[in-house]
Amino acid sequence: MSVHVLLGLQWGDEGKGKIVDYLAPQYPVVARFQGGPNAGHTLEFEGIKHVLHQIPSGIFRPDTQNIIGNGVVLDAIVLKKEIEALAQYHINVKQNLFISRKAHLILPTHRLLDQAWEEAKGVNKIGSTLRGIGPTYQDKIGRQGLRVGDLQSDNWKQAYNEIKRKHLDTLRFLGKEVDLTQVEADFFEAVNYLLTLNLVDSEYMLNDALQAGKPILAEGAQGALLDIDFGSYPFVTSSNTLATGACTGLGISPKHISQVFGIFKAYCTRVGSGPFPTEQDNAIGEEIRAIGREFGATTGRKRRCGWLDLPALKYAAMLNGTTHLLMMKGDVLNDFAEIQVCTHYRLPDGSLTDRMPFDLNLTQVEPVYQTFKGWQRSLVGIQKFEQLPSELLAYIQFIEESLHIPVSLVSTSPDRSATLLREATVLA
Repeated sequence: MSVHVLLGLQWGDEGKGKIVDYLAPQYPVVARFQGGPNAGHTLEFEGIKHVLHQIPSGIFRPDTQNIIGNGVVLDAIVLKKEIEALAQYHINVKQNLFISRKAHLILPTHRLLDQAWEEAKGVNKIGSTLRGIGPTYQDKIGRQGLRVGDLQSDNWKQAYNEIKRKHLDTLRFLGKEVDLTQVEADFFEAVNYLLTLNLVDSEYMLNDALQAGKPILAEGAQGALLDIDFGSYPFVTSSNTLATGACTGLGISPKHISQVFGIFKAYCTRVGSGPFPTEQDNAIGEEIRAIGREFGATTGRKRRCGWLDLPALKYAAMLNGTTHLLMMKGDVLNDFAEIQVCTHYRLPDGSLTDRMPFDLNLTQVEPVYQTFKGWQRSLVGIQKFEQLPSELLAYIQFIEESLHIPVSLVSTSPDRSATLLREATVLA
């Protein structure tokens, strides 16, 4: 069988958690392949809102195995809290949650370094979630990280203390004296708990599943425009968020990937610093934020809001080899009489382009918009894709024609049930 990759095509927060949960019954295995507790995947069903940070979004489906892959950086304290929050829903993590032994651990000092480095940047802050993600990936690439599997050795604390010593030296250089007493106690307690879970060689587990004919859904975090290589650098995350990241983040061959599901909002949002050409820092942006409840699931920060950016969406779809577009939050635009879509950028020399510049931080672009008539009606009660308002269908058709990729699914509210799959579309 094959691997289907599901990821965000914008700056994150597109609604990946809901769609993974929706699709999970069709997949025996769901696997997260990058990021860490900086992700906040929101799911809503039966009137309850759930936010997952590290656990794959298939965890509410009892017949789905959920794997945290080697490409994820894992915070044991956050994981313990996540699992405890799931206990009231009778989720048996001992049965359907598996953690790669090769995943790197976020240490208490990684979080402190993240905060210290962000503070040292002053007005040039990246907008980090301060969860220790960047410093952990930095240690991974620097070949001095601590992995989940290392905890099973007798001398792991020796390795931990050596890493901690280096981190404390750096913190002192940055003028920070810290007390680790409580956070270390929490960390060691969480490590002991982590050791009771299913720690596996996930690359073998995943490839054995493929050999047995089981399809796998690879779940990405953040979004393509935050990719460490192709995103709006340096205002990016610390991992490869593209479909190719599923290969190195799970230990699977590219030959197994047959579908890439690209999720995007009917508009754009961004949290933190960095360029955002279509941002509406005005009443329109405020209205989108209020209706869409655009506040970070992990940090609670206000998301910056704006119109759909087609040059950026095309770029992300190209990089990922996207085969299906999945549109989220169309209902947020229900009340707008007119909806704008950025089709091109006007460059400083006056020329137009539909391509992303080398560096949006250095190149000031002016978005060129095309205006669409809004549908100005509720989407509640619509049961079929083809029953959507004609204005919304025209909006969708324009996106399809611009990207040459079908929009195969539309979400009409946060609830699991409000998901419209196009007729004759098979996503699994």
